[in-house]
Amino acid sequence: MIWLFLIGLISGVISGMGIGGGTILIPALTLIFNFEQKMAQNINLLYFIPTAIIAIFVHSKNKNIEKKGLFKIIIFGIIGAIIGSIIAINLKGEILRKIFGWFLLFMGISEMFKKGREQKNGTNEV
Repeated sequence: MIWLFLIGLISGVISGMGIGGGTILIPALTLIFNFEQKMAQNINLLYFIPTAIIAIFVHSKNKNIEKKGLFKIIIFGIIGAIIGSIIAINLKGEILRKIFGWFLLFMGISEMFKKGREQKNGTNEV
């Protein structure tokens, strides 16, 4: 039980940093606790709701939300979520696990190159 608490805490801290808690939560649930991939992703989606609400509140309070283009992002985000849900429902858990693993690998590599370009250009923005 303590492990679930620690994983939730670490995922929350990482979410607060803007990285996305699912990068910790989903692998931990599937690799450590042997949850099926679809179940881990469902838990991650439920976990995302309160953290997203808190993030919106904090960023709005700090005036970090640019309202120009916000409506388009919301609409296309909802459309993408619906399409992604339909795809995920129709895929086997093992295929979802591989897709998620490749996604994490791709994002990690792209972040390394992004960091290198930022340092080369003299900017260190996150």
